[in-house]
Amino acid sequence: MGLVVVLLTAAVHGYDVLADPLGWLLVLVGLAQLPVPQRTSLQTLGSVSLAVSVGVWFPGLRVSLNVTDDSLAWAASIPELLTVIVLVHALAQAARLGSDQHARRWLQTARALMIVVLVLPPVVLGGGLESLVGALAIAGSLSLLLVIVLLFRYAARPWALPAPAEGA
Repeated sequence: MGLVVVLLTAAVHGYDVLADPLGWLLVLVGLAQLPVPQRTSLQTLGSVSLAVSVGVWFPGLRVSLNVTDDSLAWAASIPELLTVIVLVHALAQAARLGSDQHARRWLQTARALMIVVLVLPPVVLGGGLESLVGALAIAGSLSLLLVIVLLFRYAARPWALPAPAEGA
């Protein structure tokens, strides 16, 4: 649910009422229960994403990043993108171990799309193709939306559930 808060924007006087830091706090709560070996790495990446989101939540900084240089806005999104990429990768591995090949393929597709969203901005911006920046933003939002749909779809799969506590 935290990534839904991160994806959506409800601006009031320049401030996002659906504050990304709140979304990242929810993501961290969810990551604490995730039964994957990468959980510690994911929690670290999620914490960095939370810290960055706190800074860019303030309208002045967010506007200055977007107006000053698109590459700065992209750089600020790197922790978020890496967190989502590692999350989807970890879940794809869990699906494979759980013999859920359909879920594994969808999660791998989402991971590939998120990697493209991570690496394409420097190519576009460095190549002087600024006219494609809007298309990149849309592709990024749609890729994150796919990840969110997959997370909701697979949340109740046995390989995605926390291990029962011992003695329970």
